[in-house]
Amino acid sequence: MGKVVVVTSGKGGVGKTTSTAALGAVLAQTGKKVVLIDFDVGLRNLDLVMGAERRVVFDLVNVTQGVAKLSQALIRDKRVETLFLLPASQTRDKDALTEEGVASVVGILREKFDYVLCDSPAGIERGAQLAMRFADEAVIVTNPEVSSVRDSDRIIGLLDSKTLKAEQGESVTKHVLVTRYDPARAARGEMLSIDDVLEILSTPLLGIIPESQGVLRASNVGSPVTLNEPTNAAARAYADAAKRLQGEDVPMVLPVEKKGLLNRLLGRRVA
Repeated sequence: MGKVVVVTSGKGGVGKTTSTAALGAVLAQTGKKVVLIDFDVGLRNLDLVMGAERRVVFDLVNVTQGVAKLSQALIRDKRVETLFLLPASQTRDKDALTEEGVASVVGILREKFDYVLCDSPAGIERGAQLAMRFADEAVIVTNPEVSSVRDSDRIIGLLDSKTLKAEQGESVTKHVLVTRYDPARAARGEMLSIDDVLEILSTPLLGIIPESQGVLRASNVGSPVTLNEPTNAAARAYADAAKRLQGEDVPMVLPVEKKGLLNRLLGRRVA
């Protein structure tokens, strides 16, 4: 029986899709059979990040409505053979998904895969609630900014009330993934510290992903950063986060500010 993990946040643009792709790729590289589901109906992007946009024939809505079989809609990654994608529809809206349809698809995938990663749309409405509905665990992606953390706190409340596990008296295991962390800005007080984020959310930390141009480069070429630039600092942080998601005890490394040679010699910070 596989594990269903929702990658979620209240705020848009924090890196949910990037994180879903990066974590999924690392899990698949370890030999796990992994499927990524794009729940952002109408605004799908996971196929772009995975470089599979031209291979989409059928999608999640087609499968839930019986137009296509699940096997017809699943796209196998060309780089990692145990990694699959179930894309969202770009021509329908969020009301095209039903709880019964999602339950059926997730139930089948849970039997076939070790990890089912659900890439949630932003917000707290129907699409996001369906993405988290059948989750065993949740990765709550947040930037170290007040608005992002506040929205993530609201998502935690939904995970504790609107999921199937919550209704059965159980709880979804929750992890916080802090993305776009800039140590220089944090040192200047321009963003929240990691301690501030954890104090507000009161949820275990899965990883700290540093701000990196490598993430943008990877998205632009249609590849998870963990495959495109595996030695990149962000890629290494995602790799560590994926290990923690599997239960490994990996030390948390706080990204540090990089200084140029002249600044190191003069003992000055880079602005």
